Amino acid sequence: MSFLQEAVLRRYFGFLLGFLALLTGFGIFCGTAWVRAEQEVLLAHDRAFASSLLEEDVPPVAIVRALKQAQETEQGAALLREAGWTEQTGALFFPAVREAAARTLPMAVGGSLLLALSLLGGSLLFLTRLDRLFQRAGASVERFTRGDFHSRFPRGRTGAFSHLLASVDELAMALESKGEAERRAKEFLKDALSDISHQLKTPLAALHMYNEIVLEEPENAEAVRQFSEKAAQALRRMEDLIGTLLKVMRLDAGSIPFEKELYSMGEVLLRATEELTTRAQREGKRIRWEGLPEEPVLCDLAWTSEAVGNLVKNALDHTEAGGEVCLSWQRSPLMLRLIVSDNGCGIPPEELPHIFKRFYRGRGGSSQEGVGLGLPLAKSIVEGQGGILTVESAPGRGTAFTLSFLTKL
Repeated sequence: MSFLQEAVLRRYFGFLLGFLALLTGFGIFCGTAWVRAEQEVLLAHDRAFASSLLEEDVPPVAIVRALKQAQETEQGAALLREAGWTEQTGALFFPAVREAAARTLPMAVGGSLLLALSLLGGSLLFLTRLDRLFQRAGASVERFTRGDFHSRFPRGRTGAFSHLLASVDELAMALESKGEAERRAKEFLKDALSDISHQLKTPLAALHMYNEIVLEEPENAEAVRQFSEKAAQALRRMEDLIGTLLKVMRLDAGSIPFEKELYSMGEVLLRATEELTTRAQREGKRIRWEGLPEEPVLCDLAWTSEAVGNLVKNALDHTEAGGEVCLSWQRSPLMLRLIVSDNGCGIPPEELPHIFKRFYRGRGGSSQEGVGLGLPLAKSIVEGQGGILTVESAPGRGTAFTLSFLTKL
């Protein structure tokens, strides 16, 4: 009987129970009043009967015996019939009967009408509230069909109908979330296409220029060689741009399954800095570690190494010759934190909110060859594994990126 959990139905059934109790009480009252009136009529009849017999000199003993006679006899019935005394005519000789009827009948009729009106009014009130609830539900569903999912049904109610409304509410929220996700996906695709077209314009223009120069001076072997190398660099830049952007898009779409296992920190950092160590030595910079290489870390080795490598590369880009990039790590009962810090030029405060945006490149740094996707890719990789990537920096004091991973419970 889950329908009784509805507040409106509970109130209506409570009203019906109260009405039935009132009707029962009123019936008992009317019945009691009628019995008392009948008792008064019979008593008046007995008094009049005794008085009449005494006037006829009937002995009192005989009168009392006659009044106590409770059993009807055929002789008595025959005598009354001969005298024309029946149930219909007898009432005419008893004014008390008519008076009793006159007292109780209007009360019974009036009380019945009042109870009937109360039942009608209560039912109309219940139906009005129920109709109002249905109208609100219908209006909300109609708004949902038009794509407006902002209206909500009132919470905190129980019952089958309220449960149905709550289910419609949840469906509306799911559709709203889906619509919002589709809207974000469209905006992301639009921004990505805009960014790709913008980023490809420069290398494509350079390739077009290099090709024209080579075509104009085909006999100049040195010029052909130089511009062929520049064309190859432009192609590599385009390849890096497209490859990195595809990784970012796949990570944002959640289509990359991370294979998390326990590795040592040494394995992760060695794979991340293997190629960058040669570059650091060539540029007169240093990469050092601080921590136990055997420290376990739960991660996807390939993707985490790429994220750390992007952070180290960014640090090298913003560190002058003689500078240092430090990779240190520390463990707490819940988290393992890897810090990639440098003593470079630092990041201006106004640029910090934008460094994880795609294609954003700050004004500082010694290298402007990047496409502005290294940090967004690192952030997507870390967050895709349930981690957190944060940054602290100050101009002239260097930058520190912190990767935080939950330890294996």
